[in-house]
Amino acid sequence: MTAAGALVFGVSTSLAQVARPQEATPNANAGFGPTIENKSPAPTPAPSGMVWIPGGEYSMGSDDPTPLVCGGPDSMPDARPVHRVYVDGFWMDITEVTNAQFAEFVKATGYRTVAEIAPTKEEFPTAPPENLKAGSTVFTPTDKPVALNNHFQWWRYQHGANWRHPDGPDSNIDGKENYPVVHIAYPDAVAYCKWAGKRLPTEAEWEFASRGGHAGDVYSWGNELRPDGKFMANTYQGKFPMKDVGEDGFAGIAPVKQFVPNGYGLYDTAGNVWEWCSDWYRPDTFARQVATAGGLSSVIKNPKGPSSPYDPAEPNEKKRVHKGGSFLCTDQYCTRYMVGTRGKGEEMTGSNHVGFRCVQDPASPAATKSK
Repeated sequence: MTAAGALVFGVSTSLAQVARPQEATPNANAGFGPTIENKSPAPTPAPSGMVWIPGGEYSMGSDDPTPLVCGGPDSMPDARPVHRVYVDGFWMDITEVTNAQFAEFVKATGYRTVAEIAPTKEEFPTAPPENLKAGSTVFTPTDKPVALNNHFQWWRYQHGANWRHPDGPDSNIDGKENYPVVHIAYPDAVAYCKWAGKRLPTEAEWEFASRGGHAGDVYSWGNELRPDGKFMANTYQGKFPMKDVGEDGFAGIAPVKQFVPNGYGLYDTAGNVWEWCSDWYRPDTFARQVATAGGLSSVIKNPKGPSSPYDPAEPNEKKRVHKGGSFLCTDQYCTRYMVGTRGKGEEMTGSNHVGFRCVQDPASPAATKSK
């Protein structure tokens, strides 16, 4: 499926991941053990724009957030059981990939994103010809309150929407070089990573990094939603999906580095835009991994996710894991910006709230010596 698939052709959409907070009470850290970081120093000087994530052992997943004051209506069973995981150390981009960085890639390679390529009659034999146009999915506020049981009410397929034109052909990214690039499907992210000599993070790597060395916190910065009244992430304030009033300083997407970084120096691992991970999505991934490993007392080393995707809500769609939430996060609908929770997205579908960041494996001693 191309990015066209979700809304224009009535097939499916993986864009229901939106979330927002207000005031939350601390997590009791039930089921969480300590984070045990590797103590060895970074093996080489940091690549430009990246920070060393030491890796180590930690508790992965999330408790049911619904008892929290702003935990939202979703109990998020796909984020359980909380279980022990070990990941090796790696480098990670400090921010999501920006428009300026993606433009360098396109200039160097001539790459065209999924959203810039028109879907074909072979892909969608029943689609009317007028719908076979390149485009992507765009959040569209409603003009009145609506029931939150049908996300087609606030998402539209927009001809001409892509990374250069995030809201459609009449929009552009002039002056937004430092904003996260969006309308990125999974193959687009993989292509950029390959060009940059990097890769996408696994879900386990991404969550370890987002936790910033902490164990069992609700958010990537701690357990208090707004410490001293300060907003810590770009999320949604106002009546969803009518109007984001921008109390956090931004109505909609924000430039990178507008909020304080986490304990590892990473910006925006909560809110702003969702981020692709390399893992296939299944709601029972954690349960299956724990069972295979022999139970909750086991430590699962460097998990890479299931061998194939499955979402019972849309069983024919091939979905990858999203992490981190977006500027649409609201406790009125979904709070998957909370660290340890999980999103999902059909791999050929982008939108104006999905981007990515890259990781890089440390150079082997032999490779370093040969340079």
